[in-house]
Amino acid sequence: MATAAVEAMPQIDVASDKVTATDNTLAHQASTTTAISGPAEPPVDPNHEEYQYLKLIRDILDNGEHRPDRTGTGTVSIFAPTPLKFTLTSPSGSLILPLLTSKRVFLRAVIAELLWFISGSTSSLPLAEAGIKIWDGNGSRAYLDSIGLTERAEGDLGPVYGFQWRHFGAKYVDAKTDYTGQGVDQLTEVIHKLRNTPYDRRIILSAWNPADLKIMALPPCHMFAQFYVSYPRAKKGQEGEKPKGHLHCQLYQRSCDMGLGVPFNIASYALLTHMLAHVCDLVPGTFTHTMGDAHVYLDHVEALEVQLQRDPREFPGLEIKREKGG
Repeated sequence: MATAAVEAMPQIDVASDKVTATDNTLAHQASTTTAISGPAEPPVDPNHEEYQYLKLIRDILDNGEHRPDRTGTGTVSIFAPTPLKFTLTSPSGSLILPLLTSKRVFLRAVIAELLWFISGSTSSLPLAEAGIKIWDGNGSRAYLDSIGLTERAEGDLGPVYGFQWRHFGAKYVDAKTDYTGQGVDQLTEVIHKLRNTPYDRRIILSAWNPADLKIMALPPCHMFAQFYVSYPRAKKGQEGEKPKGHLHCQLYQRSCDMGLGVPFNIASYALLTHMLAHVCDLVPGTFTHTMGDAHVYLDHVEALEVQLQRDPREFPGLEIKREKGG
Protein backbone atom coordinates (compact mmCIF):
# COMPACT_ATOMS: atom_id res chain seq x y z
CA MET A 1 0.00 0.00 0.00
CA ALA A 2 2.77 2.40 0.90
CA THR A 3 4.68 1.73 -2.31
CA ALA A 4 1.63 2.62 -4.36
CA ALA A 5 1.33 5.80 -2.35
CA VAL A 6 4.84 6.86 -3.33
CA GLU A 7 4.09 6.19 -6.99
CA ALA A 8 0.93 8.27 -6.67
CA MET A 9 2.65 11.25 -5.08
CA PRO A 10 1.53 14.32 -7.01
CA GLN A 11 3.68 15.54 -9.87
CA ILE A 12 3.96 19.31 -9.77
CA ASP A 13 3.31 21.91 -12.42
CA VAL A 14 3.12 25.66 -11.87
CA ALA A 15 0.95 28.32 -13.36
CA SER A 16 1.17 31.89 -12.13
CA ASP A 17 1.51 31.75 -8.35
CA LYS A 18 -0.25 28.42 -7.82
CA VAL A 19 1.16 24.91 -7.91
CA THR A 20 -1.00 22.28 -9.56
CA ALA A 21 -0.26 18.55 -9.64
CA THR A 22 -0.38 16.74 -12.96
CA ASP A 23 0.89 13.43 -14.34
CA ASN A 24 3.39 15.06 -16.69
CA THR A 25 6.98 13.89 -17.10
CA LEU A 26 9.90 15.56 -15.36
CA ALA A 27 11.00 17.26 -18.56
CA HIS A 28 7.52 18.67 -19.12
CA GLN A 29 7.28 19.76 -15.48
CA ALA A 30 10.45 21.76 -15.81
CA SER A 31 9.61 23.26 -19.19
CA THR A 32 6.18 24.47 -18.08
CA THR A 33 7.12 25.75 -14.64
CA THR A 34 7.97 29.40 -14.11
CA ALA A 35 10.08 31.05 -11.43
CA ILE A 36 8.10 33.51 -9.34
CA SER A 37 8.94 35.92 -6.58
CA GLY A 38 5.53 36.25 -5.01
CA PRO A 39 2.44 38.27 -5.91
CA ALA A 40 2.93 41.92 -6.85
CA GLU A 41 1.23 43.27 -3.75
CA PRO A 42 2.04 45.97 -1.18
CA PRO A 43 4.36 45.07 1.71
CA VAL A 44 2.71 42.96 4.38
CA ASP A 45 2.82 43.20 8.16
CA PRO A 46 6.09 43.34 10.15
CA ASN A 47 5.48 39.81 11.41
CA HIS A 48 5.84 38.32 7.94
CA GLU A 49 7.71 35.02 8.27
CA GLU A 50 10.26 35.99 5.62
CA TYR A 51 11.72 38.51 8.08
CA GLN A 52 13.17 35.54 9.99
CA TYR A 53 15.41 34.84 7.02
CA LEU A 54 16.27 38.49 6.43
CA LYS A 55 17.14 39.05 10.10
CA LEU A 56 19.39 36.00 10.06
CA ILE A 57 21.23 37.36 7.02
CA ARG A 58 21.72 40.65 8.87
CA ASP A 59 22.99 38.83 11.95
CA ILE A 60 25.51 36.83 9.91
CA LEU A 61 26.79 39.90 8.09
CA ASP A 62 27.12 41.90 11.33
CA ASN A 63 28.30 39.22 13.75
CA GLY A 64 29.55 36.27 11.73
CA GLU A 65 33.03 34.78 11.83
CA HIS A 66 35.17 34.94 8.71
CA ARG A 67 36.07 31.40 7.69
CA PRO A 68 37.75 29.69 4.73
CA ASP A 69 35.81 27.10 2.72
CA ARG A 70 36.42 24.34 0.20
CA THR A 71 35.54 26.61 -2.74
CA GLY A 72 38.24 29.14 -1.87
CA THR A 73 35.72 31.99 -1.89
CA GLY A 74 35.58 32.63 1.84
CA THR A 75 32.51 33.00 4.04
CA VAL A 76 31.17 34.80 7.05
CA SER A 77 29.40 32.29 9.28
CA ILE A 78 27.53 31.62 12.51
CA PHE A 79 26.70 28.24 14.01
CA ALA A 80 23.29 26.94 15.09
CA PRO A 81 21.15 30.07 14.64
CA THR A 82 17.55 30.19 15.81
CA PRO A 83 15.54 27.87 13.52
CA LEU A 84 13.24 29.38 10.91
CA LYS A 85 9.60 28.31 11.06
CA PHE A 86 7.04 28.69 8.29
CA THR A 87 3.28 28.17 8.30
CA LEU A 88 2.00 25.99 5.45
CA THR A 89 -1.77 26.46 5.84
CA SER A 90 -3.55 29.75 6.49
CA PRO A 91 -6.28 30.12 9.13
CA SER A 92 -8.81 30.02 6.28
CA GLY A 93 -7.47 26.65 5.14
CA SER A 94 -5.67 27.76 1.98
CA LEU A 95 -2.24 26.28 1.34
CA ILE A 96 0.89 28.43 1.51
CA LEU A 97 4.25 27.92 -0.19
CA PRO A 98 7.01 29.83 1.66
CA LEU A 99 8.79 30.97 -1.48
CA LEU A 100 10.90 33.99 -0.54
CA THR A 101 9.75 37.20 -2.18
CA SER A 102 12.69 39.52 -1.48
CA LYS A 103 14.59 37.73 -4.26
CA ARG A 104 13.74 35.55 -7.22
CA VAL A 105 13.80 31.84 -6.43
CA PHE A 106 14.13 29.40 -9.34
CA LEU A 107 10.90 27.56 -8.58
CA ARG A 108 11.01 25.48 -11.74
CA ALA A 109 14.30 24.01 -10.55
CA VAL A 110 12.97 23.47 -7.02
CA ILE A 111 10.12 21.38 -8.39
CA ALA A 112 12.20 19.46 -10.92
CA GLU A 113 14.89 18.61 -8.38
CA LEU A 114 12.37 17.44 -5.79
CA LEU A 115 10.72 15.12 -8.31
CA TRP A 116 14.20 13.90 -9.25
CA PHE A 117 14.93 13.10 -5.59
CA ILE A 118 11.62 11.24 -5.28
CA SER A 119 12.39 9.21 -8.40
CA GLY A 120 15.63 7.96 -6.82
CA SER A 121 17.70 9.10 -9.79
CA THR A 122 21.44 9.64 -9.33
CA SER A 123 22.20 11.12 -12.75
CA SER A 124 22.22 14.84 -13.43
CA LEU A 125 21.35 14.21 -17.09
CA PRO A 126 17.52 14.09 -16.69
CA LEU A 127 17.66 17.48 -14.98
CA ALA A 128 19.95 18.91 -17.65
CA GLU A 129 17.61 17.66 -20.37
CA ALA A 130 14.80 19.52 -18.61
CA GLY A 131 16.86 22.72 -18.66
CA ILE A 132 17.87 22.49 -14.99
CA LYS A 133 21.63 22.94 -14.74
CA ILE A 134 22.10 23.09 -10.96
CA TRP A 135 23.88 19.70 -10.77
CA ASP A 136 25.88 20.00 -14.00
CA GLY A 137 29.06 21.18 -12.29
CA ASN A 138 29.16 18.27 -9.84
CA GLY A 139 28.47 15.79 -12.62
CA SER A 140 31.02 17.13 -15.08
CA ARG A 141 33.90 14.98 -16.29
CA ALA A 142 36.46 17.43 -14.92
CA TYR A 143 34.88 17.56 -11.46
CA LEU A 144 34.42 13.80 -11.11
CA ASP A 145 38.04 13.27 -12.13
CA SER A 146 39.20 15.92 -9.65
CA ILE A 147 37.70 14.01 -6.70
CA GLY A 148 39.02 10.65 -7.83
CA LEU A 149 35.84 9.26 -9.42
CA THR A 150 37.57 8.68 -12.74
CA GLU A 151 35.59 5.53 -13.58
CA ARG A 152 32.26 7.28 -13.08
CA ALA A 153 30.30 8.22 -16.21
CA GLU A 154 29.67 11.90 -16.77
CA GLY A 155 26.51 12.96 -14.94
CA ASP A 156 26.69 10.03 -12.49
CA LEU A 157 26.64 11.69 -9.07
CA GLY A 158 26.81 8.53 -7.00
CA PRO A 159 24.48 7.62 -4.12
CA VAL A 160 23.21 11.15 -3.45
CA TYR A 161 19.85 12.31 -2.04
CA GLY A 162 17.39 10.31 -4.13
CA PHE A 163 19.35 7.08 -3.76
CA GLN A 164 19.44 7.45 0.02
CA TRP A 165 15.73 8.32 0.17
CA ARG A 166 14.71 5.26 -1.85
CA HIS A 167 17.54 2.68 -1.44
CA PHE A 168 19.38 3.49 1.80
CA GLY A 169 22.03 0.84 2.49
CA ALA A 170 22.05 -0.69 -0.99
CA LYS A 171 25.43 -1.18 -2.67
CA TYR A 172 25.87 1.54 -5.28
CA VAL A 173 27.04 0.47 -8.74
CA ASP A 174 26.20 3.27 -11.16
CA ALA A 175 23.36 5.55 -12.25
CA LYS A 176 22.06 3.04 -14.82
CA THR A 177 21.60 0.10 -12.43
CA ASP A 178 18.08 -0.92 -11.40
CA TYR A 179 17.95 -0.89 -7.59
CA THR A 180 14.34 -2.06 -7.26
CA GLY A 181 13.86 -3.87 -3.95
CA GLN A 182 17.34 -3.02 -2.70
CA GLY A 183 18.05 -1.10 0.49
CA VAL A 184 15.52 0.75 2.61
CA ASP A 185 12.88 2.81 0.82
CA GLN A 186 12.67 5.54 3.44
CA LEU A 187 10.05 7.54 1.57
CA THR A 188 7.73 4.54 1.45
CA GLU A 189 8.26 3.99 5.17
CA VAL A 190 7.55 7.65 5.95
CA ILE A 191 4.22 7.45 4.11
CA HIS A 192 3.31 4.14 5.75
CA LYS A 193 3.99 5.54 9.22
CA LEU A 194 2.16 8.81 8.58
CA ARG A 195 -0.90 6.81 7.55
CA ASN A 196 -0.77 4.01 10.10
CA THR A 197 1.32 5.07 13.10
CA PRO A 198 1.22 8.88 13.11
CA TYR A 199 2.45 9.12 16.72
CA ASP A 200 5.69 7.35 15.79
CA ARG A 201 8.79 9.32 16.83
CA ARG A 202 10.89 7.63 14.15
CA ILE A 203 9.38 9.17 11.04
CA ILE A 204 12.73 10.15 9.59
CA LEU A 205 14.03 10.75 6.07
CA SER A 206 17.86 10.71 6.06
CA ALA A 207 20.27 11.46 3.24
CA TRP A 208 23.36 11.19 5.47
CA ASN A 209 25.01 7.79 5.05
CA PRO A 210 28.64 7.85 6.27
CA ALA A 211 29.44 4.63 4.41
CA ASP A 212 28.63 6.30 1.06
CA LEU A 213 30.06 9.79 1.54
CA LYS A 214 33.33 9.10 -0.28
CA ILE A 215 31.57 7.93 -3.44
CA MET A 216 29.11 10.84 -3.61
CA ALA A 217 29.90 13.72 -5.95
CA LEU A 218 28.77 15.99 -3.11
CA PRO A 219 27.85 14.97 0.45
CA PRO A 220 24.32 16.05 1.44
CA CYS A 221 23.95 19.55 2.85
CA HIS A 222 20.32 19.05 3.90
CA MET A 223 20.84 15.86 5.86
CA PHE A 224 17.61 14.63 7.40
CA ALA A 225 14.02 15.54 8.08
CA GLN A 226 11.67 14.43 10.84
CA PHE A 227 7.91 14.41 10.40
CA TYR A 228 5.36 14.87 13.18
CA VAL A 229 1.57 14.61 13.09
CA SER A 230 -0.32 16.76 15.57
CA TYR A 231 -4.02 16.85 16.42
CA PRO A 232 -4.46 20.42 17.65
CA ARG A 233 -8.23 20.18 18.08
CA ALA A 234 -8.18 17.00 20.14
CA LYS A 235 -8.73 17.27 23.89
CA LYS A 236 -5.66 16.67 26.02
CA GLY A 237 -5.35 13.10 27.22
CA GLN A 238 -7.77 11.65 24.71
CA GLU A 239 -6.73 9.00 22.21
CA GLY A 240 -10.07 8.34 20.57
CA GLU A 241 -11.51 9.77 17.39
CA LYS A 242 -9.68 12.96 16.41
CA PRO A 243 -9.99 15.60 13.70
CA LYS A 244 -7.67 15.41 10.71
CA GLY A 245 -4.01 15.50 11.70
CA HIS A 246 -1.60 18.30 10.86
CA LEU A 247 1.74 17.35 9.31
CA HIS A 248 4.88 19.16 10.45
CA CYS A 249 8.42 18.81 9.12
CA GLN A 250 11.73 19.76 10.69
CA LEU A 251 14.83 19.75 8.49
CA TYR A 252 18.41 19.70 9.76
CA GLN A 253 20.91 21.20 7.33
CA ARG A 254 24.61 20.96 8.20
CA SER A 255 25.86 23.47 5.60
CA CYS A 256 23.64 26.41 4.71
CA ASP A 257 24.42 28.75 1.82
CA MET A 258 22.16 31.58 2.92
CA GLY A 259 22.26 33.54 -0.32
CA LEU A 260 21.44 30.83 -2.87
CA GLY A 261 20.84 27.46 -1.25
CA VAL A 262 18.63 28.17 1.75
CA PRO A 263 15.77 29.92 -0.13
CA PHE A 264 15.77 26.91 -2.48
CA ASN A 265 15.81 24.40 0.40
CA ILE A 266 12.95 26.14 2.24
CA ALA A 267 10.71 25.91 -0.82
CA SER A 268 11.75 22.31 -1.55
CA TYR A 269 11.05 20.82 1.87
CA ALA A 270 7.89 22.87 2.31
CA LEU A 271 6.68 21.46 -1.01
CA LEU A 272 7.65 17.92 0.03
CA THR A 273 5.62 18.39 3.23
CA HIS A 274 2.63 19.54 1.19
CA MET A 275 2.93 16.50 -1.08
CA LEU A 276 3.18 14.06 1.81
CA ALA A 277 0.20 15.68 3.52
CA HIS A 278 -1.75 15.39 0.27
CA VAL A 279 -1.19 11.64 -0.17
CA CYS A 280 -1.68 10.92 3.56
CA ASP A 281 -4.87 12.99 3.93
CA LEU A 282 -3.31 15.38 6.44
CA VAL A 283 -3.34 19.16 6.79
CA PRO A 284 0.05 20.78 6.07
CA GLY A 285 1.17 22.31 9.35
CA THR A 286 4.60 23.92 9.61
CA PHE A 287 8.09 23.63 8.19
CA THR A 288 10.99 24.26 10.59
CA HIS A 289 14.49 24.81 9.21
CA THR A 290 17.27 24.00 11.68
CA MET A 291 20.77 24.94 10.59
CA GLY A 292 24.35 24.11 11.51
CA ASP A 293 26.93 26.25 9.69
CA ALA A 294 24.85 29.16 8.35
CA HIS A 295 27.09 31.17 6.06
CA VAL A 296 27.21 33.91 3.46
CA TYR A 297 29.81 33.66 0.70
CA LEU A 298 31.85 36.84 0.46
CA ASP A 299 30.93 37.29 -3.19
CA HIS A 300 27.22 37.29 -2.22
CA VAL A 301 27.47 40.11 0.34
CA GLU A 302 26.75 42.98 -2.04
CA ALA A 303 23.63 41.34 -3.50
CA LEU A 304 22.34 40.43 -0.04
CA GLU A 305 22.79 44.02 1.18
CA VAL A 306 20.50 45.07 -1.67
CA GLN A 307 18.03 42.29 -0.82
CA LEU A 308 17.89 43.44 2.80
CA GLN A 309 16.46 46.77 1.65
CA ARG A 310 13.36 45.06 0.28
CA ASP A 311 10.16 44.32 2.14
CA PRO A 312 8.66 40.86 1.68
CA ARG A 313 5.29 40.33 0.05
CA GLU A 314 2.64 37.73 0.65
CA PHE A 315 3.79 34.17 -0.02
CA PRO A 316 2.15 32.49 -3.04
CA GLY A 317 -0.74 30.11 -2.60
CA LEU A 318 -0.54 26.44 -3.46
CA GLU A 319 -3.04 24.13 -5.11
CA ILE A 320 -2.43 20.40 -5.59
CA LYS A 321 -4.73 18.37 -7.81
CA ARG A 322 -4.48 14.68 -8.61
CA GLU A 323 -6.14 13.13 -11.65
CA LYS A 324 -8.82 10.51 -11.01
CA GLY A 325 -7.27 7.20 -10.12
CA GLY A 326 -3.95 8.90 -9.16
